Amino acid sequence: RYFDKKRRYHPVAGTVMHQMFNFHRLLDYMIDRTNQRKTYRLLSFIRTEVYTANPVNFEYILTTNFANYGKGWFHHSVLSDFLGDSIFTMDGEQWRHQRKAASYQFSTKMLREFSIQDLFMKATLDSVCKVILGVELDTVCGTYKQGTEFSNAFDEVSAAIMYRYFKFLWRIIRFLNIGSEVVLNKSLRVIDEFVYELIRTKIEQAQKLQDNSPVRTRKDTISVTLSWFLYELCKNPHVQEKIAQEIRQTTNVEAGSTIDELAARVTEENREKMQYLNAALNETLRLHPAVPVEGKFCFSDDTWPDRYSVRKGDLVSFQPYFMGRMKRVGQMKMEF
Repeated sequence: RYFDKKRRYHPVAGTVMHQMFNFHRLLDYMIDRTNQRKTYRLLSFIRTEVYTANPVNFEYILTTNFANYGKGWFHHSVLSDFLGDSIFTMDGEQWRHQRKAASYQFSTKMLREFSIQDLFMKATLDSVCKVILGVELDTVCGTYKQGTEFSNAFDEVSAAIMYRYFKFLWRIIRFLNIGSEVVLNKSLRVIDEFVYELIRTKIEQAQKLQDNSPVRTRKDTISVTLSWFLYELCKNPHVQEKIAQEIRQTTNVEAGSTIDELAARVTEENREKMQYLNAALNETLRLHPAVPVEGKFCFSDDTWPDRYSVRKGDLVSFQPYFMGRMKRVGQMKMEF
């Protein structure tokens, strides 16, 4: 039998069909479930999905027993059309290898050179592609047609991939090439054409310059955080003014200075002194985490710190979005 009578399993709060019916208000639906219980199960046709906003479970999955939870075959099957065998779809040694390779690209020096001026003056996609690949997409101004098409296709694919998690017949839909899978395939062709042409160009440059070969990348979650950060500042002008005042005091920038002059004054040392700015960014992350729900695959039977058990093959998800809204978690927060 699937469930061991000697073990305790989290209470059932519905089925995955309820998620599909509430897809237009998915986060609100999941908040309703989380308000009733911090951890719950949703029944599926072939497995159980466990959702938790309990901090002790959160820490256990990500730290204490990290090796037992990963992407697994399920997440790989859903995401591989889009992200291939990358850091976002792999586990174990392959994941560690790609994580190490990516860390070199996002070195402190590289981020320091681009994160102030380019990151805030352009969209994050432009900045990341410039930092990693040396390609100026200029999607903000739209002067580079292929770059804009790539960006739009990326958004289309992201949405279509998300639907796969809630359409249990998505493999049949893909086989028939109908609905969202049509959009997915069309957009993937745009992305592949852009990326492969870029790879060919970079290889030619690498052969000439004896440089390293390029790596394939995707949009970074920084853009999401910055968008919500600006949104919250617009809603809270008093916070905006305090941040501006702190930056002026910390950098000693003169009134009427240009953006370039301000960027030149911002250093690692005085950024660490901007405590109010850091607090505002942290509050943005609490209210609007770039990844509101993160899914994992359980590799073997386990018992969590809350004394409830999960089974091998269960999909488990921890929910930063809901933890940031749970008063009983007792988090400190600003006046947002």
